[in-house]
Amino acid sequence: MLKDIGFKNKKSQSSQFFDENCWEIFEQELEPNEYVRCCVDKYKALNDSKNNSLNGSIFEIIISTLCIKNNIKPIFCQAKMAFVPNVKYDIILYTQEQYPISLSLKTSLRERYKQADLEAVALKYVHRKAKCYLLSLNKNEVTEIKNKIENGSVLGLDAAICVTDEEFNNFIDDLKAKEYIKPGNIEIITAGTVIDK
Repeated sequence: MLKDIGFKNKKSQSSQFFDENCWEIFEQELEPNEYVRCCVDKYKALNDSKNNSLNGSIFEIIISTLCIKNNIKPIFCQAKMAFVPNVKYDIILYTQEQYPISLSLKTSLRERYKQADLEAVALKYVHRKAKCYLLSLNKNEVTEIKNKIENGSVLGLDAAICVTDEEFNNFIDDLKAKEYIKPGNIEIITAGTVIDK
């Protein structure tokens, strides 16, 4: 169950749904895109919710558990980054090479890709080597965002990826090839001399 693999989530509706309906999928050997597709299909079959918050929460659990299955950890969910005010990132990974990787999760995009792009710009303004990816379920919308990234009308995102495509498996392989750490605490001020009297 989620609690057993490190989720400290309270008994939310989404974590309860995952435990009751998707845990057996978690235990199977599946390609990343197949894992996502199976979990999403199970969710859609059992829940016709128009609740975007619940849909997003389930999607976040699916991607988080996929990272855990593939030993991509530690992962930071609903994370705030130092010196990036007013932004909560869906998932942050922090590499051994000292830069963050942001995974912005959107079940569907419409105009929400703009929020992901602004969050990516804010992150890269502070953490210059940061990598920012938009992950979505909607292939057509992802294709549109890829075109926007290519023609320069989206500035912060490095890529948009449909999580049910083969391309997503390669993306997960790339993430698996990196080492991740818990970043240290930041010293707000360093000085050669401190005069405090």
